Amino acid sequence: MVQMQTDVLIIGAGAAGLSLALRMADHARVILIGKGALTEGSSRYAQGGIAAVLSDTDSVAAHVEDTIKAGDGLCDEQTVRFVVERGQENIRWLINQGVDFTRRSKPQAGDAFTTYHLTREGGHGERRVIHAADTTGQAIVESLERKVRLHPNVTLLDYHIALDLITTSQADGTTTCVGAYIFDRKHHRVETVSARAVALATGGSSKVYLYTSNPDTSTGDGIAMAWRAGCRVGNMEFVQFHPTCLYHPDAGSFLISEAMRGEGARLILPNGQPFMAAYDERGELAPRDIVARAIDSEMKLHGLDYVLLDISHRPADFILQHFPAIAAQCEAYGYDITTMPIPVVPAAHYLCGGVVTDLKGRTDIDSLYALGECTYTGFHGANRLASNSLLECLVFAQAAATEITRRLKEPPAAVPDIPRWDESRVTDSDEEVVVAHNWDELRRFMWDFVGIVRTDKRLKRAASRIALLKQEINEYYGNFRVSNDLIELRNLVMVADMIVRSAMQRSESRGLHYSLDHPDKDDTPTPTILSPDQPA
Repeated sequence: MVQMQTDVLIIGAGAAGLSLALRMADHARVILIGKGALTEGSSRYAQGGIAAVLSDTDSVAAHVEDTIKAGDGLCDEQTVRFVVERGQENIRWLINQGVDFTRRSKPQAGDAFTTYHLTREGGHGERRVIHAADTTGQAIVESLERKVRLHPNVTLLDYHIALDLITTSQADGTTTCVGAYIFDRKHHRVETVSARAVALATGGSSKVYLYTSNPDTSTGDGIAMAWRAGCRVGNMEFVQFHPTCLYHPDAGSFLISEAMRGEGARLILPNGQPFMAAYDERGELAPRDIVARAIDSEMKLHGLDYVLLDISHRPADFILQHFPAIAAQCEAYGYDITTMPIPVVPAAHYLCGGVVTDLKGRTDIDSLYALGECTYTGFHGANRLASNSLLECLVFAQAAATEITRRLKEPPAAVPDIPRWDESRVTDSDEEVVVAHNWDELRRFMWDFVGIVRTDKRLKRAASRIALLKQEINEYYGNFRVSNDLIELRNLVMVADMIVRSAMQRSESRGLHYSLDHPDKDDTPTPTILSPDQPA
């Protein structure tokens, strides 16, 4: 067995993980692991940009207000202010790392960021989204990866998936994270890493749904590992469905950026009739939960497989300048967005809940940190405001780096005796079809029963199926050697259980959780917090 030792182990190589690695590299030895090729996570596919207060016409108070309004009564105001106040300094940090954001053709005098083009997205009252054309996430992770690769204190392990956290119990009853077991996907072996601090930056879990905008890596690994180790999770019922993914049998999970609606694109029915005004006075610029439910409603009402998104009324030069990647991708599927509308459907996109952390990225377990989409910080509430996700990654990477650096200055504890991974009582599987079947069944009933619109009956059906799957998967896991698919399936069914349990506890409709049986809102909403020591 390969055994490694480091100061900081970072699990996940998206915007959050790369930012933390780069901020820690001058102070500690870092091991950074990614499930596939480094940067092949959700951050890479973030098109729209990063929301931050960057113009003289905007303000922290306005961004805070928009975030809280989108969060539908469940944002933690202290957290929102903490993140928003640190937006501008983190954008400057990215620029210093080499991120080339799109510039204005004619800089406006007086603005704080006079040379940069800012766009507006749904739920925002101002133009405050800085972007790199329509491939912002790619520009960020590629710039950060180049910096990280050059740093001598960082060891990069691609094609590795974390399997479980390693913890020890202290005399005072506290639990400390001392490392993790990780699975080398290339060599099909389990390795151990001991570390003075472990950070989860594993992203979301939208692959628990049949249709998603996320890449295959989004399987809730960090949330499931933290839960097994004893961490609480919060607000798992709030799954954001992005309103507009390209509808085409070969398109997979290609996202059509919300920025397109911010620049005037309209949602219409096949007969050309617009419909968003009937659902919200903000029309296409309403928050994502409202737009996704509106599309879902129109599709069901008219028996449609999709609706249409049309920006062809804008000048072709403008469209191609602002959305070059989207235009090229749509062209590959036969759609010229400068002359015709494109078919779109909602798809699972973002998880607003996750591992409970404080403003320093600390979890319930000592020396275990979490940041980015795998966390619940109170920032997003019941619905995430567009382009706030990358902002959260950056700010909490900064906060966690500060706290971890402080902790590493303390005298190190003795290196614990980490038990070796034991495969002496398992064999190679001769029934891989079980994994494939369970994977497909889980994603289908989650889409059917725990989707955009929910009912008590659907949730109970999902819960009963999850209970059976958990039993079958745990039995399989205990008898056969681990594989990448088995690790991800084990994590996904655990996350699905958390989503359904949280949804069943919320007897109201709020934000991203909409129930036909409980259409009204409670007067005093509270977050949904699950603890591993609570009965299921």
